This record gives sequence, C-alpha cells and structure tokens, in this order.
Amino acid sequence: FEAIAQFAYKHFGLAMSSSKKPLVSARLARRLRKQNVLNFKDYLARLNGPNSDKERSNLLSLLTTNVTQFFREPHHFETMRKDVLPDLIKKAREGGRVRIWSAGCSNGQEPDTLAMIIQDMCPEVNRLDFKILGTDIDPVVVQTATAAKYPADEIAQIPAEYRKYLPKLDADGRLPESIRSMVTLGVLNLIEPFPFKGKFDAIFCRNVAIYFDTATQQKVWQAFQRSLVPGGYLFIGHSERMSGPAAQHMKTAGITTYIHTPSGGDAR
Repeated sequence: FEAIAQFAYKHFGLAMSSSKKPLVSARLARRLRKQNVLNFKDYLARLNGPNSDKERSNLLSLLTTNVTQFFREPHHFETMRKDVLPDLIKKAREGGRVRIWSAGCSNGQEPDTLAMIIQDMCPEVNRLDFKILGTDIDPVVVQTATAAKYPADEIAQIPAEYRKYLPKLDADGRLPESIRSMVTLGVLNLIEPFPFKGKFDAIFCRNVAIYFDTATQQKVWQAFQRSLVPGGYLFIGHSERMSGPAAQHMKTAGITTYIHTPSGGDAR
C-alpha cells in the first residue's frame, strides 16, 4: 500500500491515508485478476515499466471517483449567469478574447453546462473569440467528454429552459455541434506546470483538490491565481477552501467562489 500511495502522490498528486488501504486493496485486486498479474509487486513493476501509460491511467481511474452531472452545485452557475458572464459577453462582443477553464472536467458535463448557459445569453457566441477549455488528468474520461454522448437520464438533469438547445441530439445522444464547438478538451495534470500562454477569465476546479494534501492544494491554488486575469473568478468544490500564498490575491465572492485581486484580497 505504501508503494502504491507513494506512486499515486508522485505522479498524480493524490494523498492517500492508511484508512484507504482496504478500498485500494479491493479495487486493485480486481484489476490484478483481470490482468492475470500474480501479486502487487509485479503490478508495481508494470506501472514503472515501459509502455506503462495505459496502466497508469487505469490506476488513476481506480483510485478516484468521477462523480459529475449537469448543473452540479447550481449556485456557481447562477453566479456565472448574473455576475460574471454579462461582462465577459460584452468583452467578446467588443472584439476581446474570453477563455473559461473547466479543470477536472470529468465526463464533460461541466464545460457543456457552461456552453449551454453562454449560448443562451449570447446566441452569436460561436462567431466570437469565446472558448471553453476542459481538462482532466484521466485520458479515459477526456475521451468520454470528447464524444459528448449522454444517456437520457443525464439529459433529464438539464433544466427545461436549456433543453431547447438539445432537440437536435443525435440518435445516440450526442450534443449538437453548436454546443460542442465551444469546448476544447485535453489531458492535463494539475500538479505539473501549466502549458498555457494566455490567462483565463474564469476557472472551475471543483472537488479535485480534495484528493491533494495541503501543500499540493496550495501549489495548485497559486497556479490558478497566476493563470487568472485581474478580476477573474475561481470556483472550487463545496468542501474545499482557499489557503496559502494564493489567498493573499483571492477575495471571497460567494460560496466557494473567489475573485482575483492582484493587490491583495481577503480570502478565507
């Protein structure tokens, strides 16, 4: 367990206490049986061997839980709709560049929710420089998000006022091109340096930092703070709190919502 925990911390930033040992053991035992691997020592050798990327991805999926849905934690989307997007839409209509990042996008419901809200407020958005980036560390869920295919029970979670954008769902449940074209998806590990040149107007990273220890959380918060434009918004999970050096530059702006104030804020 200690070897697996150290591997997960080094490569994914996941902090696993000894209380997770029964869960990890049960999940990995199923994986070992499926792969005909005789013991955990041989499995660790496979994780550290050549061509190990796929197995590392499988390990990540086993150690984390991708719980997501459309319009999850709706107060954040209400803040976007009322307080954030009007100015961003104005900026885009005047020829400006607008970027929103869904960091830890899981199966894609979060960036697709944002796309529906933005299109509702700005029907011509696809003609403007207004884009959403969705990233996740897990290539499997990024592939699922790219497909943008959702079963009927997940589509039913979408409020009626936004379902008007979905009458053109493909027979297999794929979202229409007008929504998909707003979202770019990719694999990204938040504990590694971000590859972006430009900054973001808003970042969503909800229920991701719960997997990190305090030191890793603070590094990620600081990286997000540096990636935001002045006045940009950061939305985090309901059980997460801003701390560390980034807190000096992030002002509380609502429930688990922060605004970048370069001259200093009062995040708490």
